[in-house]
Amino acid sequence: MATPYHPPAKRSVEIAGHKTSISLEPLFWEMLRDAAREEGVPVSALVARIDVERIAADTPPGLAGAIRLWLAARLCARAAAGPVQ
Repeated sequence: MATPYHPPAKRSVEIAGHKTSISLEPLFWEMLRDAAREEGVPVSALVARIDVERIAADTPPGLAGAIRLWLAARLCARAAAGPVQ
């Protein structure tokens, strides 16, 4: 696992046919790759889904913030569900 104390790294992803740059700390990039792998989709597809959800919000955050929030909500949901049997 990447050290949690590292400056953001900028990466390009394609969303709806256009490239966009996202700056996330390496820990969040790692978590995003893991989530995409677990869901069986490319990272760009997961980012596109998060982007659609973000845009639908009453007060949408920026895309990088939305990704961090999505990942945090995913962790909270897993913690609330308890251990996997």
